[in-house]
Amino acid sequence: MVVGAIDQGLLILLGVGRDDTEADGQWLAEKITALRIFEDAEGKMNRSVVDIGGGLLVVSQFTLFASTRKGTRPSFNAAGGVELAIPLYEAFQRQATALLGRPVACGQFGAKMAVTLVNDGPVTIMIDSKTRE
Repeated sequence: MVVGAIDQGLLILLGVGRDDTEADGQWLAEKITALRIFEDAEGKMNRSVVDIGGGLLVVSQFTLFASTRKGTRPSFNAAGGVELAIPLYEAFQRQATALLGRPVACGQFGAKMAVTLVNDGPVTIMIDSKTRE
C-alpha cells in the first residue's frame, strides 16, 4: 500500500528531538521550501522546490538521533518520544503545506515503511534547527 508519493521534489527524513518545538519546525519548513537546490536553465542550483512546482514527501525518522558514542548498539535517547514527536511531525506537515502552497505527502508515523528514492543529482543535505546552518 502506498501512503505517500511525489514526482519531482524533496524527500524529507524528519527527526524530532527531545528539545524541539513547533518554532523549530516552522524554521525548518521555511528553510527547506526556500532552499535553491534545483537547477535553473543554465544548470546552476538556483531554484527552490516552490519554484519548480515540486512536492515534498515527509517521513518520520527518529533514528537520525542515533548516538554510537558508547559501544556498537545505537542509543536513541536524544529522540523525542511519541507524545512530543507526533504533534511536531503533524505541525511540520501543516507548516510545509502552507509554504509550499499545496498538500505535502507523508509517510505513516511510527510505521515500518519501505521508502523508495530516485536521487537525481548529488544533493543530500542535513539541516539541524538547533545549529541553524
